[in-house]
Amino acid sequence: MDSGVKAEAQAPIIVSASRSTDIPAFYADWFFERLKRGYSAWTNPFNGVTSYVAYSNTRFIVFWSKNPKPLLEHLDYLAEANIGCYIQYTLNDYEAESLEKGVPPLSQRIETFKMLVDKLGKGRVVWRFDPMILTDKISIDDLLGKVRNIGDQLKDYTEKLVFSFADIASYRKVKSNLEKNGINYIEWNEASMNEFASNLSEMNRERGWNFKLATCGEKIDIEQYGIKHNRCVDDDLMVRFAYRDKKLMEFLDVDVKNVQPSVPSIFEEFEDSPQIPEGAIMAASDTYAIKQKNNKDKGQRQFCGCIVSKDIGQYNTCPHLCEYCYANTSKDVAVTNWKRHKSNPNGDKIIG
Repeated sequence: MDSGVKAEAQAPIIVSASRSTDIPAFYADWFFERLKRGYSAWTNPFNGVTSYVAYSNTRFIVFWSKNPKPLLEHLDYLAEANIGCYIQYTLNDYEAESLEKGVPPLSQRIETFKMLVDKLGKGRVVWRFDPMILTDKISIDDLLGKVRNIGDQLKDYTEKLVFSFADIASYRKVKSNLEKNGINYIEWNEASMNEFASNLSEMNRERGWNFKLATCGEKIDIEQYGIKHNRCVDDDLMVRFAYRDKKLMEFLDVDVKNVQPSVPSIFEEFEDSPQIPEGAIMAASDTYAIKQKNNKDKGQRQFCGCIVSKDIGQYNTCPHLCEYCYANTSKDVAVTNWKRHKSNPNGDKIIG
């Protein structure tokens, strides 16, 4: 610890930053300071117990954010430290309905997306429109129009669109926050999910986006529209971007191999083509990888496909103050904790 007292700590290979709050938007300086110091403190949201997370073994970080622009000044440090990353960028459009009052204007967020892709490379910034919310003022057609507008602008900047259907009844905080804020929500059902999925898939083809479409944590199977279940903390992406990191590949139990050319046949004309096993992950034009185990995190929700990682965020700390927030009990608590952080911005805990 900063005081010099020794304490036991987890030392994760993969860090999630974070499902519980927007670390890139509000706590980027804090996180990178703690990364350099080698540890931070984390409070378990279920039992209130504080534990410590050491970064000595960290090889990869998955960032989650609605405004990751502050990351831009820190990304060079990750490259120097040989720590890989990609960004799950939640880029929604609820401006007209004022459901996300704390985020920058949509045009600025789209520009940030492009800047991050220019810095990190295409594929390392994943577009999320999450969640898809139906209300008395937002119809399925409205949502599709919002997706169309953003998708046209991101056509050359992302490979994937991940979305979820707002499951309001299952999340007490979301239901309470929407009702408190006077939002007349409409629950999705199987018919409306299929209608949206069908139209989204058609739009993806017609507009030439050719995005990979995927859902986050959804039970419904809509693969008939080419929409798969996502892994947001995704070992396939980690292999693709960090296959040279032996420690990470050992943790994921991945074998990395060079592509071997085919043996010419004397009986037919033959173009030399590589022999790549079924199910292999193409890491580079001359390199592929084979996963030897399922790395799924069994501690996540039933329909979550994420692999094992350590989330280092804390609930009730996000001052975006979105009307439908699942991570804040109340806006007042989130703002209070944000002020606590600012009074001690480099403390071992996210709230000072």
